[in-house]
Amino acid sequence: MKSLHASCFALCASAASLLIAGSVWAAEAKPAAKPDPAKGQAIATQVCGACHTSDGSRGAPANPIIAGQFPEYLVKQLMDFKSGKRKNAVMSGMVAALSEDDMRNVAAFYASKSAKPGAARNKDTIRLGERIWRGGIADKMIPACAGCHGPTGAGIPSQFPRLASQHGDYLESQMTAFRSGARTNSAQMTAIAAKMSDLELKAVSDYAAGLQ
Repeated sequence: MKSLHASCFALCASAASLLIAGSVWAAEAKPAAKPDPAKGQAIATQVCGACHTSDGSRGAPANPIIAGQFPEYLVKQLMDFKSGKRKNAVMSGMVAALSEDDMRNVAAFYASKSAKPGAARNKDTIRLGERIWRGGIADKMIPACAGCHGPTGAGIPSQFPRLASQHGDYLESQMTAFRSGARTNSAQMTAIAAKMSDLELKAVSDYAAGLQ
């Protein structure tokens, strides 16, 4: 009888363990809450608007245009700033108090906006920029920018950001940061920028600014 009781107890304990494990798994498997652009707008107004404007459009050339950018890309950059993988004293301070849900909400808000058209400014380098964008630099084994960011700079969701109509000055500064090692959160871009001259970086950045 004692043996039977012991067996029953062991069976019940096993069943309870399975139920607990199942509950934990279910909690872990629960999908993240759907991003809320309205909550994101509130955060953008309080935290982001001073540098990125109220809708993420054409603010100061030193700051990126984030209107219409892929939300997954924006979330990754915010998380990289928070973890220190991407270093920027201003952005690190801005994201310090943001939760992952906050980041998804604000990214959804800016992604819902339409980027305004930009324009290339340097007619002397536009042909060079176009050649690099469309065909790369063969003798340096640099691939065409269009291979990842698309012929029109539209990018590929969750993989490669939209660059069309971005501030040329901002793109150039980021390419220079990749080349110097100041920005380290994309091994692919670090390897590409490392092979490019100042003129090549400037030309392709300015060309991208004029893509629609």
